[in-house]
Amino acid sequence: MAKRENQSFRSLASFGKRIEFYIVGLMLKEGLDVYLPLVDDDAIDAVVKRPDGTFVEVQIKARSKHVIFGDAALFAALTHEPRGNYWFVFYSERMDTMWILSSKEFLAESHQNKKGKNVGKRVIWFNGKNTKAQTEHVKPQYKKYVAKDFSRILNEHPDA
Repeated sequence: MAKRENQSFRSLASFGKRIEFYIVGLMLKEGLDVYLPLVDDDAIDAVVKRPDGTFVEVQIKARSKHVIFGDAALFAALTHEPRGNYWFVFYSERMDTMWILSSKEFLAESHQNKKGKNVGKRVIWFNGKNTKAQTEHVKPQYKKYVAKDFSRILNEHPDA
């Protein structure tokens, strides 16, 4: 595994955008009708037109394979208020795993920091670790959100 200090700033800075395009590419491959905003100033990385003609907003968050052991699916310092018609797609590169949660589910499953520099921001940690075996795994309570496709985004109402 490459060490973080060996990565260029350019590589680190562009990781999020590369994964956004990777996830959007998977959506397109599945036949989703995806629109990309030119500006990301409202935490919307993609808009998906569903078969019934409605639109949903999607925020994509990713963790690199280069993060320290145990943090493969740690998503921290996230600001979020409840939003209807809104989905999160979380992706861990090292675990090659994707979780899809609605805004409501994210707020129910994440924790809000009570102190420190990130007070008020949210954190969700999808993975556990086995130090002896040096493996990372999906925590049991989050297995229900693991997604192999985007059927939740197409077929479920995120506010339900």
